[in-house]
Amino acid sequence: MKRRIIVVALVLGVGGIALVMWMRHDSGNRHFTGFVEGEERVLRSEVSGRVLEVRYEEGDEVPAGAVVARLDERDIEARLHSKREELSVLEAEIAAQEERVRLAGGTWKRDVQVAAAEVWRAQAAAGLAAKNLSRERELVETGASTAQSLDEAEAAHDEAQGALRRAGEMLARARAQEHGVTLTSKELESLERRRGLLAAQVEEVQVVRSKYEIRAPDAVATVVQTRFVWPGELARPGTAVLSVIDPLDKYVQIYVPVPDLETIRVGDRVEIELDSRPGVRVPGEISFIAERATFTPEKIETRSDRVGQVYRAKVRILERPEAFRPGTEGNVYLVSSSTNAKSDVAGRTP
Repeated sequence: MKRRIIVVALVLGVGGIALVMWMRHDSGNRHFTGFVEGEERVLRSEVSGRVLEVRYEEGDEVPAGAVVARLDERDIEARLHSKREELSVLEAEIAAQEERVRLAGGTWKRDVQVAAAEVWRAQAAAGLAAKNLSRERELVETGASTAQSLDEAEAAHDEAQGALRRAGEMLARARAQEHGVTLTSKELESLERRRGLLAAQVEEVQVVRSKYEIRAPDAVATVVQTRFVWPGELARPGTAVLSVIDPLDKYVQIYVPVPDLETIRVGDRVEIELDSRPGVRVPGEISFIAERATFTPEKIETRSDRVGQVYRAKVRILERPEAFRPGTEGNVYLVSSSTNAKSDVAGRTP
């Protein structure tokens, strides 16, 4: 009786082992051992500052573009406030200078016009006085006028000439004001250039301030893998804050020996079976095969050395990649060409 029990137990044990082996391996398909990986992105600080908060823990889902951490920005806020105040004062100076330019330009043109008109009147008066003086001299020579009349005509002539000289001087002085107007305009241009430079500095400080908030990638939601800093620590440019991974951007990395390199091509369909889920296979596709071998000896002299080379390859996960955890090991099975052909035909059938 005991012997029968032992025999039955042995049979059941061997059967169980055979069943597990059958579930985990397919003797008809070539397979390669690999492990799940993802494109990890390390979020780093670009500025120096004390860490105020880290909003996400390991395993948390992070929305696209979300703020994951904040640094103390009081210093940069003070710089920004100072630059904005300086820009405000400069704006007031520019407004006052613009008013001076406007007034100076208008006054100068009006002064030139008035002085030119005064010169024209003085020229006319001087010409009339010269004619009167010439007539008085002729009359005095003929005895038709007196010496007193001649003296009065000469005095009027001299006065008209003096007025003409003064009018000419006023016109020259008014025209000379153009140089001052030009200088005032150049001062305004200098202030405007300074304003442009200061505005660029304000924008630069604003860009730097935005870096005190460390954000997740904008394109896609991610999951935190590792947290590197805690509040109170000092972050410097390049300090790692969090590492995140796109839950949909995962693949299985395998290494293909040289003898098997001709059996796979980019685009070939495969099946992925993880050690954590024996018997469950997920469809995949060869998406990349390295051009160069890895683990290559420095000197390859014999066939055994050459066969020892392997080529890194990536297998894209076609179904539920978010369920695969990085670091999990498993097997990648090549799907037979007939199966691929049937799949292709089925895919082309309307």
